[in-house]
Amino acid sequence: MSDNTTTVKLEKSPTELYKIIKFEGLASSGAEAKKFIADGQVKVNGETELQKRKKIVAGDTITFADQTLNITE
Repeated sequence: MSDNTTTVKLEKSPTELYKIIKFEGLASSGAEAKKFIADGQVKVNGETELQKRKKIVAGDTITFADQTLNITE
């Protein structure tokens, strides 16, 4: 697996975690994004995150599958 890192610029801060997963194309819908989070497949700043509506702000890092998203404003 390759490590793919993307910088994501937030239009609105904070933004809910599941929305970022959906808008970045890592899930086909909000419901699918919420399922990935609930299943413990998403990490925020290196920690497994189970809160679907976790507020994400600039400086956070989201890891899912082989994708890393660096959040900026």
